[in-house]
Amino acid sequence: MSEFETSHFLRRRQILGSALALPLAGLSTASAASKTLVVGGLPVTCNLTLPIACSAKGPQFEYSKYSGWPEIKESLMTGRIQAAYMLAPLVMDLADKRIPMKIVSLGHRSGAVIMVRTDSPYKRFADLKGKRIAIPSRFAVDFLFLRKMLAREKMTPKDIEIMEMAPPDMPAALYAKAVDAYCTGEPFGAAAQKAGYARPLAMTRDEWRNYICCVLTVREELIKEDRPIVQELVNYVQAAGNWLDANPVNRDKAARIASGRKFFNQDPNIIKFVMENPSDRVTYGDLRMIRAEFDELMKLSLEAGTLKRPVAYEQYVDESFVKAIKPATIAL
Repeated sequence: MSEFETSHFLRRRQILGSALALPLAGLSTASAASKTLVVGGLPVTCNLTLPIACSAKGPQFEYSKYSGWPEIKESLMTGRIQAAYMLAPLVMDLADKRIPMKIVSLGHRSGAVIMVRTDSPYKRFADLKGKRIAIPSRFAVDFLFLRKMLAREKMTPKDIEIMEMAPPDMPAALYAKAVDAYCTGEPFGAAAQKAGYARPLAMTRDEWRNYICCVLTVREELIKEDRPIVQELVNYVQAAGNWLDANPVNRDKAARIASGRKFFNQDPNIIKFVMENPSDRVTYGDLRMIRAEFDELMKLSLEAGTLKRPVAYEQYVDESFVKAIKPATIAL
């Protein structure tokens, strides 16, 4: 077992211990439709449908910002929150370990980039051999994207040095030359690009058009205790996706909303940069749950070693809410 696998296994055992000790923690605060449902997310544009859904619906949904996937995972596992945007392969892994949660909707498509310094000589992935590259998590689909790009050059992750890093820290790390490249969701590629010291080496919009990463995930206790609030959340997330892709004016509004202190707390011009350069850098209008796409993610995750065995689709996905969608109005 590698050093990463050992430390990851120990952390997971510690978290699982907490989950077993507190299986119902925090459930009473959001189990009824009259209560506010706290939904966790990262300040990334792959999660942009969440601030829009929360703003459109009002006090029933509250956005809770997290800085990294380990923190959001632990909060979901211990029941401190009952819903969050999560990495799809991470949900597969948790479901395999009998952690009671289900994917109920997509959150976006595309939106990942691999960035290098503008002044670097790197033109192809072969040029990154032996270099240090940051990823958000081994469970991130960004990592699978990186593996795809390396494979085209007949390379593997063993040919580079990989380090895990919270996405907000990546642009500064590249600027300081602490890493040679990073792979993450927006706007943390756009932030460095707009500042002038980084350029994309690859983008999912060009290389992996049906890319999905962040998915709306809820604890099964919430589904059992309050299906209507889960349905309403899915209704508004899907409506937010359609609204975002309907016209550029809505994307401008979304940048202003999501940049606020209540949500991402970022420069609105950076989010706007993501929305416009190019306009399909991240897309939200097609949030269908397609089994074949999840099967592809699982296959890639098995090849990467982040999943140890296949997980039944029904074990980690609940399609019933997407199938029962009722149109919601996004009036912002």
